[in-house]
Amino acid sequence: MKRLFVAIDLPDWIREELKILCMFGVRGVKWVNPENYHLSLRFIGEVDHAKASDISDTLVKVKSGPFELSLSSVGTFPGGKSPRVIWAGVNHSDPLVNLQKKVSSQLNRVGIKLERRRFSPHITLGRVKTDKPDRIGEFLVQNGLYKSETFDVSSFHLYLSTLTPKGAVYTREQSYPLT
Repeated sequence: MKRLFVAIDLPDWIREELKILCMFGVRGVKWVNPENYHLSLRFIGEVDHAKASDISDTLVKVKSGPFELSLSSVGTFPGGKSPRVIWAGVNHSDPLVNLQKKVSSQLNRVGIKLERRRFSPHITLGRVKTDKPDRIGEFLVQNGLYKSETFDVSSFHLYLSTLTPKGAVYTREQSYPLT
């Protein structure tokens, strides 16, 4: 079985900016390794090798042009007193939303059901591991005005996610250029 997802990679300079944001101490949060920062287009989950091959083959059919993105703000899922995820937001982009719809549509053609949740583009920075994390409010106030410069998106990728005791390890399975 393979645990797969489709994502857009971030440029190294964005990874570095986000890494610096996360240096602010928040006890009870497991921060994502900056090498694993990505913008998920679609989490697929566990599939057998034959289905993984079908997925890889169908994503080639996604046609979309390159576009620009930028990030802004930080927040939590869910909002309120019991956050589970700390994220960096992605500014609205029609080309991004269209790409995500095309990816989901192609995956649906090979038997991957459409998600019920609305697409909410973000970069996961950390996961809250305690009921009473320390200083999340301060983190949000201090970094709430974060904004990145725009960056180019010229491809998306199919990733294998391997869960280990030290955290997930992501391996790029296939890349798909946007032309």
